[in-house]
Amino acid sequence: MAQNIMQYESKIWATADLLRGVGFKESTFPEFMMPFFALMMVESRLIREADKVRGDFDLPNQLQDFLSEVQDMGQGYNEYILKNNKSLIDIVKNDKTFDTDLELYLKSFDPETQTLLGVNKGEHEEKYLDISGKSGQLRKKGILFAFVKAWAEIDLKPFDNSEITTLEEHIKRKWADISAETAGEQYTPNDIISLIGEICAHKLPKQDTFVTVYDPACGGGNMLFGVEDKIKEKLHRPTATFGQDWNDALYALAKIESRFREDSDIAYGNTLTTIPHIAKKFDVIVANPPYGVDWKGYEKDIKNDKTERFVALPSISDGQLLFTQHIIYQLDTNGIAVVVHNGSSLFSGDAGSGESQIRKYFFDNDWVEALIQLPTDEFFNTNIFTYLWVFNKNKPAERKNKVILINASDKFQLLKKNKGKKRKELTEQDQKEVVEALNKFEDKDFAKLFDKDFFYFNKQALMLTNLDENGKSLETYLGDKKSLKLDPIKITKDDEMIFDSFEITEYEGEYADLQSYNKEFLQVKINELDYKEQNIKIHTKDGIYSFNNDKETIIKESSEQKQELGCGKIIIKSSYKKATKTQSEKIVITVELTPDYQKDYEIVPYSRIESENQKNISDFMAKYITKPYELLDNTVGVEINFNKVFYKPEKLKPLDEIVSEIKTLDNDLKLLESNLGL
Repeated sequence: MAQNIMQYESKIWATADLLRGVGFKESTFPEFMMPFFALMMVESRLIREADKVRGDFDLPNQLQDFLSEVQDMGQGYNEYILKNNKSLIDIVKNDKTFDTDLELYLKSFDPETQTLLGVNKGEHEEKYLDISGKSGQLRKKGILFAFVKAWAEIDLKPFDNSEITTLEEHIKRKWADISAETAGEQYTPNDIISLIGEICAHKLPKQDTFVTVYDPACGGGNMLFGVEDKIKEKLHRPTATFGQDWNDALYALAKIESRFREDSDIAYGNTLTTIPHIAKKFDVIVANPPYGVDWKGYEKDIKNDKTERFVALPSISDGQLLFTQHIIYQLDTNGIAVVVHNGSSLFSGDAGSGESQIRKYFFDNDWVEALIQLPTDEFFNTNIFTYLWVFNKNKPAERKNKVILINASDKFQLLKKNKGKKRKELTEQDQKEVVEALNKFEDKDFAKLFDKDFFYFNKQALMLTNLDENGKSLETYLGDKKSLKLDPIKITKDDEMIFDSFEITEYEGEYADLQSYNKEFLQVKINELDYKEQNIKIHTKDGIYSFNNDKETIIKESSEQKQELGCGKIIIKSSYKKATKTQSEKIVITVELTPDYQKDYEIVPYSRIESENQKNISDFMAKYITKPYELLDNTVGVEINFNKVFYKPEKLKPLDEIVSEIKTLDNDLKLLESNLGL
């Protein structure tokens, strides 16, 4: 009877009880469990691979030949296991020799495995995992033997790579739940990995050639290897996998996994700055890059990048679109990519911003084939909506310049028991319906097909001329002049003096000099004046100027008349003038009247045909803008809004039904009042 690998999930998690019992914090459990999970992955596979060739040798007579054969397989080795035909389960049978045997066992691994596991590494050496250091802490607490014994009883030899990957995903998910760090970003649930794998398999042709699969933020490798397994299952094509991550422990797990898969290369480091695979182009790229994580720590490297991967830079607070640009750069001309993002990558940033420019770059090149909205509560560490970007660098002719939005937010079943924040999962039927919608590429209730121009918009800048209640601007009064400089005698507020001197050479107060007095006192004082809201009056020889806020106009009062000049601004400034050969240093206060211009922006529908686009702008202005205006720069932006596309207004009750309910409530109220004697 075939065994189910998930029987070991509870046994693995039971090892945490030993840690809890001696006072280790729950958030540190993964640090102790990861090295031993990796150890059991390595041991089981090494034994399984060695057993495949053991029968070819006359042991113990051909022991050295046997050792050489296993070493040449390139998957690592352990001389203790090979020479003695014993494993960890044998070591824990004798508690008297346990410490000595365990140390010998760990040191018998090949150098690379020792490095990955962290066997007896010095303080300054690489420790992807730290099995020796953690063993020392467990020994100090008196539980090392019990802890190792519990792990030794987990026999993974009967299971294939895909089954071990599934178990690993479940265990790492629980680690993500309790970790005090943000490592949860690396864990993509099985149902989402399955959906991504199905999408990739359906997009690939059925050929015999190699499929190269790449994940630039691979974590422990679950998505990378899960998609590889799906492609093999569906298409029976040979595959080669490539990945990279800079989380030490997760890199070690992925690297260990990769050694037991044909043609797999996992690199260590930050994909955005350390680029070992940069010369390669890949058929399939999948990723769940970190989102909501800033890139300030390597901002200089990104800005000095020489690869030309980054056509624009997003906000420094979120680097997910940096990863996506890297993905596009490494995607083959016929390649398919599926990338997990949160909603901000769809709409954050205004037209002209880095985010919008990046989206525009994707759409301009017609690489975006689909966007899929997933349900909330799908991931282990977040309950927000998440989205799949589906990129295709070689769309068929009928899909050129088209993009389909698929709303899979309602396609889920509730889990019987929550997994962290994950309460929902896509069933096989849900996944099938999403893939079918993508394959058919046509409108249906949860999928909408658009010309890609639908997602573009004009952000048209314009300079508005504000008018008073009579539709008049100060421009009319000024004629050909752009402004009117006044020669004030005094400036008052609520009839109290503000300024009666407009060239200042002396001052009072503790200021370093006249320039500091201007900057720290006068300019602050002037900035606090509000000619619209306060009763500010500019007194000159030919009249008094003020602003009437009710009429939104500048008033000029003289002995002869009170004149409304039109909507405008009263600008008061102070400026410091350095000393010259003929004049001492001074501060000059000036007053100027100008028309009230206001820069504004309008969002206008876009057309890729320039003449139509200009007509869109002209028609919009004629219909909606009533003030005089001057068109300024136009910036084209791109955003995707699922709510706008799939919004369903709440259906209101018919009016007669509402009236009937009101009458019923009124009658009930009257009956209640009667019963109470009111």
